Amino acid sequence: MPELLLELFSEEIPARMQARAAEDLARLLAEALKPAGLVLRNLRTFHGPRRIALVAELPEATAPVAEERRGPRADATGPALEGFLRSTGLTREQLEEREGKGGTYLYAVICRDGRATGDVLAEAMPPLLRRFPWPKSMRWGGTSSFTWVRPLKRILCTFGGRVVTFDLRQGEDDGHGLAASDLTEGHRLMAPGTFAAHSLAEWESGLRARKVIPGAPEREALIEREVARLAGAEGLEVVPDRGLLTEVAGLVEWPVPLMGGIDDAFMDLPPEVMRTTMRVNQRYFALRHPDGRAANRFALVANIEAVDGGKAIVAGNERVLRARLSDARFFWDGDRQQTLESRLPKLADVVFHAKLGTQGQRVERLERLARFLAPLVGADPEKAARAGRLAKADLASGMVGEFPELQGLMGRYYALHDGEAPEVAEAIGAHYRPLGPGDEVPREPTAVAVALADKIDQLAGFFAADERPTGSGDPYALRRAALGVIRIIRENGLRLPLSEVIAEAFFGYPAAQGRTADPEFGMAVAAEKMNAGFQPPAGSAQPPMVAAFAAGLLDFLAERLRVQLRAEGARHDILAAAFGAGSSQGGGRGGEDDLVRLLARADALRDFLSTPEGADLLAAYRRAANILRIEEKKTGEVPAKVDPSLLTLAEEVRLWEVLNDIDVAVREALDSEQFSTAMTVFATLRGPVDAFFEKVVVNDADPALRYNRLGLLKTLRAAMDRVAEFQRVEG
Repeated sequence: MPELLLELFSEEIPARMQARAAEDLARLLAEALKPAGLVLRNLRTFHGPRRIALVAELPEATAPVAEERRGPRADATGPALEGFLRSTGLTREQLEEREGKGGTYLYAVICRDGRATGDVLAEAMPPLLRRFPWPKSMRWGGTSSFTWVRPLKRILCTFGGRVVTFDLRQGEDDGHGLAASDLTEGHRLMAPGTFAAHSLAEWESGLRARKVIPGAPEREALIEREVARLAGAEGLEVVPDRGLLTEVAGLVEWPVPLMGGIDDAFMDLPPEVMRTTMRVNQRYFALRHPDGRAANRFALVANIEAVDGGKAIVAGNERVLRARLSDARFFWDGDRQQTLESRLPKLADVVFHAKLGTQGQRVERLERLARFLAPLVGADPEKAARAGRLAKADLASGMVGEFPELQGLMGRYYALHDGEAPEVAEAIGAHYRPLGPGDEVPREPTAVAVALADKIDQLAGFFAADERPTGSGDPYALRRAALGVIRIIRENGLRLPLSEVIAEAFFGYPAAQGRTADPEFGMAVAAEKMNAGFQPPAGSAQPPMVAAFAAGLLDFLAERLRVQLRAEGARHDILAAAFGAGSSQGGGRGGEDDLVRLLARADALRDFLSTPEGADLLAAYRRAANILRIEEKKTGEVPAKVDPSLLTLAEEVRLWEVLNDIDVAVREALDSEQFSTAMTVFATLRGPVDAFFEKVVVNDADPALRYNRLGLLKTLRAAMDRVAEFQRVEG
């Protein structure tokens, strides 16, 4: 098939926008060609500092099209006929009359010859480029309304080796005079000027000859390899930073890694400060010794092969880095003139969220919630409260004001400088963790208490303010906070009564704000649960609406847990069944608020269903559930009552006896969290259940016997549902 080559050449494109732009170009072109029946084959995309491009194969022409449309009745006149004629582009004489059900109708037979693919491309490209979805775009020069991320300079578009002729004019708008051609440019400094390309091979070889590596993955691999080689030559290693590597690959067309030095006068700065300064301001790679100590060297990537081997480039970057590190030194020295405690009053003027008060009020909530959590996770309440009180104080420091990425980390350094207990300092430094899937969770109990307090306060507050995530957005990163809570609990094996913890977080808002809770605060979530039939657990110490609010937030946590487990390969139906045990509490987690216990139940259910006894009992459960569902649909709710005097057959008597025998054993096993034992006890039902369905006619002609046997099946179903909601299991 002929080859399409498309390149959009512009001024420098921000690195963070390049990959998405290449994806959007491929997507939009595929959508534009689809109505013509054209599909891009062997598609490849490219992106770099000054260009996005794609290459694909397409047929030389579209296939002929034959289409039939049924119109109005044959005797139709006026608007109905006129509209049909307009939509088809035919005259009345060109329509066919055909007999159909209900009368004679007009039919249009539309035949279109195939079109040259080049013509389709020429027609599709101008509107595609004019609506290209850059996150930010600009106008430049002249009076054209055409916009691009940076001034667009050239459009290279060839198909089968020939230029696809189109331009960006639109009426009186000249589109900056941009028109498709076969010309592009190489490196701005090392190979200025244009050259022609009519195929991917010509384009790639021409760019390489002119000091441009067109593929971002190749540039990234080259940078990674060469920086590691330079570091290894001096016995050092590169601090891993995949995001920086990808960004730098988007800043250079011809990567030339170089090594520079850091003045020893700055080596007493915290390594995180030096790394952040180099990364954020200069896009340098930090290096370290094999034992983890920061090295007084850094790597940079130039975009030019200098005649002096890069000496002047390195010297210039070293001067810039000295200035940057001097600024960091200023903040570091200045911040340590004040204690973290002394910075707290400033947080009273920093708004956390319009509906949730200030950062100062949040500090009060974190102190309270961390103290509450401490005994539940094995931490000292006073140390946890102290860490919660100081956790946000570094937000008022100069260093964090300059580098927000260092919040928490700087608090740890300043706490140690102030003489705070090591556990307090470590908790301050770790309370934002985990920041992502690859980040470690806190392990030390004080740090665990404060990290949980931070995330649960965030979740409780935004849920109470009804600022919950939606399908289209999560502006307050609540899904990430929920996953953080889940990971901390799972990876530390914590047994937390989350309903009580969430209620405590909820009560922290009016307590910190010194007022009675807003009557509407949290009620949107609570009302949804109450309307869904939620009933607070027996003996709950919380007001019903607060218990309902906690249940609503727990549903969100349970859903995030299911998402995480499915990503790990767990069966979604077994998770749903285990989470639904005792589902009268609603929410798909049966009122359970201990995540570790939920997971243990799911593991036991998975193991049980993999046995022959489990598979047979599941089949029996489904049979019982189907009979009950049909009966309840006809006559309404079936009472779960069994009259032993009406059990006339040995098989139903035996099933009733076994159900009574196992009831206590199952309850004791569940109460002691011996879920595997509970499943094993249920396995004893297999024989009696099989015999019951083989010998007993449930729908007996005698209504009393029929309802008694239905009650027996309902008792069986309820007993099994205490362990798991078996109706959710598939297969």
